[in-house]
Amino acid sequence: MTKKNKSLLFVITLLIFANSWAQQLPKAQELAKKMHVGWNLGNTLEAICDENAWGAGKTSQKLIDSVKAAGFNTVRIPVSWFCHSDTISSKINKKWMVRVKEVVDYCIKDDMYVILNMHWDKGWLENRINTTNQEKVNKRQYAYWTQIAKYFKNYDEHLLFAGANEPNAKDAKQMSILLSYYQTFVDAVRVTGGNNASRTLIVQGPETDIQKTLDLMNSMPTDKIKDRMMVEVHFYSPFQFCLMSKEADWGKPFYYWGKDNHSKTDLEHNSTWGEEEFIDKHFRSLKTKFVDKGIPVILGEFGAYKRKLSNVSDQKLNNASVEFFGKYVVKSALENGVIPYYWDTPNNLFNRNIGEVLDKGVIKAMLQGAKEAKNGANY
Repeated sequence: MTKKNKSLLFVITLLIFANSWAQQLPKAQELAKKMHVGWNLGNTLEAICDENAWGAGKTSQKLIDSVKAAGFNTVRIPVSWFCHSDTISSKINKKWMVRVKEVVDYCIKDDMYVILNMHWDKGWLENRINTTNQEKVNKRQYAYWTQIAKYFKNYDEHLLFAGANEPNAKDAKQMSILLSYYQTFVDAVRVTGGNNASRTLIVQGPETDIQKTLDLMNSMPTDKIKDRMMVEVHFYSPFQFCLMSKEADWGKPFYYWGKDNHSKTDLEHNSTWGEEEFIDKHFRSLKTKFVDKGIPVILGEFGAYKRKLSNVSDQKLNNASVEFFGKYVVKSALENGVIPYYWDTPNNLFNRNIGEVLDKGVIKAMLQGAKEAKNGANY
């Protein structure tokens, strides 16, 4: 063999080795078994158009250390990119990329799994799921994810990418367009090579609504590597208990949730739907459609929040209801192979400035739910 041929063979061998090495990140199913109770850094890096725009302050290592110490082992970081880019060239501001990396590194330092997403961000993708904007959205999607993937290329399996947040697709036609956005996302990440060739990627169901996802999401993007995809849904049901802040002409907020937490005196604020069996039914359906077929499911957002009630006994029952909701969602989710991420906002569970735990009851309840899950985490 000539010296030239030997050199060529050496180069080919190196390329084969590099390609083989790049395929070594664990499968999505393996990661799912290690990702237990998750936490959202909500209203922060996705705030328009500054980290502190919605009162979150500047995220610190101390805060993330507190999240880890509280019992969470995975963090979802919602991020705006359109707001921090040239909207013509789609070039992301380098200072913003550096800042996002700092926050990701806070989590990685604590040996946590991290989901980095493409959030609402003025709706450049999520509100433009139509043929008129399809080409433009795909072009921007490719540009953003190529930059992000290259920048985070050397991170191991602790970093996962999520292609959108709550995309407004309502029917099969829009679902088809949305899938083209996801295909662009997958292609953009994979073409950067290295660890991105086998990194687990997450795609969101239409509106991240569980029922719409079950009805409309009947295929996944084509991928060059098997078993590296997850599906994401969100859960804020019943709305009257989770998010409804004031009375409406069609109904009242629910203050009390769960079969053992109904008020005997404040009857008009008891939950009348969406309790334990409702949750189990939805999560079982996700297990059947996705998890049992090798596609783990991320419950990327869920939560119910304590009210401020004047009556002491009502307040106590509301607190118990919210904590039980957190416990039950986590337990049922993990038992069905669904990984739950609580949606937290500034100074709800944690004091964002000093990392102090502000609501030990909700955190304790969620971790108890994980302990009780038949296939859940070992806490």
